[in-house]
Amino acid sequence: MYPAQFDYRRAGSVDEALGLLQEHEDAKLMAGGHSLIPMMKLRLAQPPVVIDIGRLDELKGISEAGGSVRVGSLTTHADIAASDVLAAHCPVLAEAAGHIGDAQVRNRGTIGGNIAHADPGSDIPPVLVLLGASVHLQSPSGTRSVAAGDFFQDLLMTDVGEDEILTHVEAPALGAGTGAAYLKFEHPASGYAVVGAAASVTVQNGRCIAAGLVVGGVSATPTAVDVSSLVGSDLSDDAIAAAASGLDAEDPIGDIFASGDYRVHVGKVYGKRALAAARDRAS
Repeated sequence: MYPAQFDYRRAGSVDEALGLLQEHEDAKLMAGGHSLIPMMKLRLAQPPVVIDIGRLDELKGISEAGGSVRVGSLTTHADIAASDVLAAHCPVLAEAAGHIGDAQVRNRGTIGGNIAHADPGSDIPPVLVLLGASVHLQSPSGTRSVAAGDFFQDLLMTDVGEDEILTHVEAPALGAGTGAAYLKFEHPASGYAVVGAAASVTVQNGRCIAAGLVVGGVSATPTAVDVSSLVGSDLSDDAIAAAASGLDAEDPIGDIFASGDYRVHVGKVYGKRALAAARDRAS
């Protein structure tokens, strides 16, 4: 399959990319290309101009400061999965990146392109929502940040404006006594998550003082599950199972591979497993 005709521009800086966005109406940014190019080949996207930002070093890199980790939008999944900084301060993000696609995809695909595409089966969005991460955007008029829970708006829809570039994401580092995990039920052909579950648990003196669970693949956007019942508990298997069973979706997505009801059921199963894994890591 071939894309519709388009013009190609390669930006040498963020400022140049922003200028090209203003100059060319309906232009699309391309980072690693793993989301945009397939859409163009299927002609689900037909941008008149593609602006390649994939070589902008200023949008790459991982760092930690002041209790937060920062990941540049052009950082590849492979670099995230292998990051010593994330292994020390936010290992669940590295874990999720390691689940993405195969080695070729991880070495080319980027976190910014991944979350800007906002596929419901993507591995990164549930983790960012779980962590309470923020997504940072830049436009000709300045910069702004959006909470990850508000960034993902609908199927393949985000809060990125037509004149904005996603520059980086920030997430709180995991503190002492906190364990987190990401698990997924993988589509056997595509590698996308039919359902992915991100969970965190904080334990103090043998009791849970905080817990979170976010499930992807069930709805158009990541679904946060109320697991407040775990606070004060000893995180027994029964308590975790009861909390995970609270997953609900008013309009679950479905396809020929997995119906909406099936996804909800699997989400509860994987939610329970992710919470149990987070509990064990917190110990």
